Amino acid sequence: MSKVKQLLRHYWWAIVTLIAILVLCYTPLPYYIEGPGSANNLKTFVKVKGHADQRSGKFMLTSVLQAPARPITWLYAQLNPHYSVISETEVTGGQDDATYDKVQNFYMQSAINEAIATAYSAAHASYQKTYRGIYVLEVQANSKFKHQVKVGDTITKVDGRHFNTAQGYQKYIASQGVGHQVTITTQRDGKTKQVTAPLIKLSTKRAGIGVGLTDDVKVTTKIPVKVNPGSIGGPSAGLMFSLQIYQQLTNQNLRHGQKIAGTGTINPDGTVGEIGGIDKKIIAAKKAGATIFFAPYVKPTKAVLALEEGHQTNYQLAKATAKKYAPAMKVVPVSSFNEAIKYLTTH
Repeated sequence: MSKVKQLLRHYWWAIVTLIAILVLCYTPLPYYIEGPGSANNLKTFVKVKGHADQRSGKFMLTSVLQAPARPITWLYAQLNPHYSVISETEVTGGQDDATYDKVQNFYMQSAINEAIATAYSAAHASYQKTYRGIYVLEVQANSKFKHQVKVGDTITKVDGRHFNTAQGYQKYIASQGVGHQVTITTQRDGKTKQVTAPLIKLSTKRAGIGVGLTDDVKVTTKIPVKVNPGSIGGPSAGLMFSLQIYQQLTNQNLRHGQKIAGTGTINPDGTVGEIGGIDKKIIAAKKAGATIFFAPYVKPTKAVLALEEGHQTNYQLAKATAKKYAPAMKVVPVSSFNEAIKYLTTH
């Protein structure tokens, strides 16, 4: 074989190899990869004026790593027990990236607000909650408001009436009947507008606007507090934010020098809600050296147990994962903020 042919052959294989690498690394797939994220020291997220956290130990915020799948990461996830592949629709609910990010950011801000209220209430520090209205999480395809209302809007009034709960809005709207024209007042990016359209029949058979919603609440405090979650979204940081803020307000020695990780939403009544990916958060906490992990425990109803064969609570899954991969870590079930505080003060 001549030197020219040998050179051409080498170039050919180099080009083929390069194309194969590009395909493996950059071809988008209709899936997401989920795996262990990080376990970050909450001291870097929370600032309470005049109340620095000078106690030893750490409260740690755990997260799940989530990224669009590529062939190479898809293959890696198939071979690694701590990673999983889920459909794009399952993650985003069919929303585009901008809308999905907006919803996740709202969930995080909502979690921060409830965490502040929970911690300040427990510490007997002054705070005020203002109910701004209902935050739009999604707009149904059959809604008569779909061209005027968008995800991220806050509905502040219906027919000029402001209510202090989402249930108040829903009860009033349902009483108007399907087809009745209502005028809603919305806020978006600081601008207010009014839109009038007829109500539709919801899957519940009641009259409605045709939007998925949650409460939009603002919390203000006498002692200034700032929580910066960075690029982390979603509602699952509520419990750990509450503990960190409470720690700084009271200056109690809650951690006793330990690294304490955990997860769970925080509700207005202080109860803790379940989240997704807790097995992956256990792995993240182990890598960060956590010795205690707070896991949400919500007792499943008979209906849930009947529908889901082999149902596992967050606590059960976390405990099983820790037993296999982090046997030195103590997994503690918590149903409320007060339960977490009680555990810390008695252990």
